[in-house]
Parts: sequence; C-alpha cells; structure tokens
Amino acid sequence: MTRFVHFFEALRPDSVARLGEVYAADVYFKDPFNEVHALAQVQQIFSHMYVALERPRFVVTGQVGEGHECFLTWDFEFHFRKHHPTVLRTIRGTSHLKFNQAGLVSYHRDYWDAADELYEKLPLLGSLMRWLKKRVNT
Repeated sequence: MTRFVHFFEALRPDSVARLGEVYAADVYFKDPFNEVHALAQVQQIFSHMYVALERPRFVVTGQVGEGHECFLTWDFEFHFRKHHPTVLRTIRGTSHLKFNQAGLVSYHRDYWDAADELYEKLPLLGSLMRWLKKRVNT
C-alpha cells in the first residue's frame, strides 16, 4: 500500500510507462468513465489524463488496509486546459485496491461523484446539472 501511495503521489507523464511496478498485467480498473482489464489500458487512461488536463496530481488523504486490500481517500487536483485554466479544481474520491501475491494491484475501483465533483464545474453542463439538482431538491 505504501509503495502504491508513493508511486501515485509522484505520478508524472513519464512515469505512466512504469505503472507495471505497482499494477499486475491483468489488473481490473474501474472508475466513473472507464472499465478495463489490462495494464496497457490503464496506462492509456493515465496517458490521456495528461493530454486532457493541466498539472493533474493525486494527494492521498487517508488509508486503511487489511490483508491484501485497502481503501484510500484522495484529492485529485488539476486545471482544465481551456475553461478557466488558472482555477485549481479538486475531485475528492476513494479507491478500493486489492493486491495479488506479488504485491501488485490486481483490482482498482475508484468511487467519486462525477455529477457533483466534475459535471457541475463544466460551463454548459454545469448550469444544467445545478438546475436539475435544484429541481430534484425542491
């Protein structure tokens, strides 16, 4: 768990190729936008993150582990490249990780609220999401 946390907090575009140091080749990865079953696909997801966003980084804020699995809480900080690029954005979430016998992550599931944490921050979609939230809550 500690090795994984250090790797991810130091993740940079040039270290995406080294994800095999912490992930198994047949890793299962799922988040609100992706579901893949191989290390190469996870590498594509993280490579795309560096293309789509400016200065993305993970800050692990908590960790609980037992046996071969753990939960991490984290802040994902980034800037949009085009929409208010000077504004720091933060998504708060959690990851459920399971490790294989070699100590590599074989299961990685991220949980975060895409509507609240991301969609409401987008220009046109954000207005619609905030309007829908008000309608539902009244």
